[in-house]
Amino acid sequence: MSKGERELQRQYGTKRRADAFYNNQMIDFLNPRMKDFIAARDLLFISTSDAAGNCDASLRAGHPGFVRVLGDRTLIYPEYRGNGVMASMGNILENPHIGLMFIDFTEDQIGLHINGAAHIVEHDALHTLGLTEENIRLMQEIEQGRAERWVAIDVHEAYIHCSKHIPVMKKQTDSSGPETPKKHRGDYFDVKK
Repeated sequence: MSKGERELQRQYGTKRRADAFYNNQMIDFLNPRMKDFIAARDLLFISTSDAAGNCDASLRAGHPGFVRVLGDRTLIYPEYRGNGVMASMGNILENPHIGLMFIDFTEDQIGLHINGAAHIVEHDALHTLGLTEENIRLMQEIEQGRAERWVAIDVHEAYIHCSKHIPVMKKQTDSSGPETPKKHRGDYFDVKK
């Protein structure tokens, strides 16, 4: 919890509720239920900031379980080829603090916040995370060469995001829907000059 949180809790009279949340909902590791929740997710929102505090929010997605829990306090996700900007990883290089948000939009409408410290891991350094050669081979096989590198997170906080404000969404099972026009795939917001 930050000084700012505590100041606003005093100012707005929410300290008692906040203390109950800290005491009953927040832990500094991943419990078995959280691990199962992460293993079932196919998308992840991340937030990072550079050394000056300039923020970036981003989405990561893959097959269910693309984020792998390596223990009670460590998880890892693959970095796929993107636009080459490297905003999130550039921020991690300057400032390891990261926020992760896993959300179940389709069944329980619940979320899981994880805050921690991130670092970039190249393929040839995966063994430094305690992974066996067999586990590394399986991870790379599952990723089918898509993962260019990995981001490992040391968990500092893990807590619930209640369902009160999470919208219900329906998982699409038919992929034969209308195709997005090619014009909009790379320049949907008409920024290209």
